[in-house]
Amino acid sequence: MSFDLFDLGGFIGVLLIVIAYLLLQLDKLPSSSVSFSLLNAVGSLLIMFSLMFKFNVSAFLIEVFWFLISLLGLAKWLISRKKPERKFFKKVS
Repeated sequence: MSFDLFDLGGFIGVLLIVIAYLLLQLDKLPSSSVSFSLLNAVGSLLIMFSLMFKFNVSAFLIEVFWFLISLLGLAKWLISRKKPERKFFKKVS
């Protein structure tokens, strides 16, 4: 069995996704954080890259969806940053 450069990319991708999930379960990384979405997005891209050389349609499809859902998380994070912070003032009578 040979271990090529694209295999290394896929391996790193798997590590990123597993680390993101582990940190989520250990309450070290909230699912709403940009880091969580980035780890998942980059991990899935690396796995898709490796699948270009040894294609598997089922694995590729799950990674496409994983990437798209990660992009949704990144978009939500970006939108939440652009919203102005609301300050509430209490009326004193």
